Amino acid sequence: MSAAKKKVAEIISLARKEGRSELLELESKQVLAVWGLPVKRTELAKDPDEAVRLAREIRYPLVIKIASPDIPRRSEAKCVKVGVGSELELRQAFSEIVNNAREYKPDAKILGVTVQEYLPSSREVVVGALQDQSFGPTVWFGLLGFWVELLGDISFRLAPLSAEDAREMIQEVKGYPVLQGIRGEPSADVGALVDIIQKVGQLAHEFPDISKLNIDPIFAFEAGKGAVVANARVFLGGSK
Repeated sequence: MSAAKKKVAEIISLARKEGRSELLELESKQVLAVWGLPVKRTELAKDPDEAVRLAREIRYPLVIKIASPDIPRRSEAKCVKVGVGSELELRQAFSEIVNNAREYKPDAKILGVTVQEYLPSSREVVVGALQDQSFGPTVWFGLLGFWVELLGDISFRLAPLSAEDAREMIQEVKGYPVLQGIRGEPSADVGALVDIIQKVGQLAHEFPDISKLNIDPIFAFEAGKGAVVANARVFLGGSK
């Protein structure tokens, strides 16, 4: 077993032992990072002082989110702060997020908050995988926003995928011209997206225990500058 596969198995095993059917955001990102995907830096802070220390390493502005296995819908619980720009704002955000979490779900297990780097604006895409009962591991791709939510503009392939399969997935969605560049914009780094799709497919193929994986969003920068996973959720077998 490779070192990457062993580490992913360990993360899944820990969640299983704790009776969880979904990995924490930090764990989900660790799985993807171990698997070779580009993931924005995300660290756990158990108290405000630790958050400040991490902020000095990651640098402002930051994104702050509650870390709790009992609050998966953090925006709904008002437990996300974007663009935190100073130590004072960070300490206030920490307190506010934890208080909102306790108000939203008084019995929630709160581990602290995640301190994450803030990424510049870019074209945003989504990649996911699931274990289809009929076809096995399946990967999907789309552009974030109304392309997926209103038009259902999504492409699918069975995993594992070749680079050609992944590129075809990207090219066949109706929103592909957005990635090519419109109104004078440079094209997005499609090659980086191809690599991400392939690796997601391989992960789903190697780990049938992962019943569903949502990477939403991925920030796709201009050609030659890559792409970065901003948020991810990994669900384990039997979960919805």
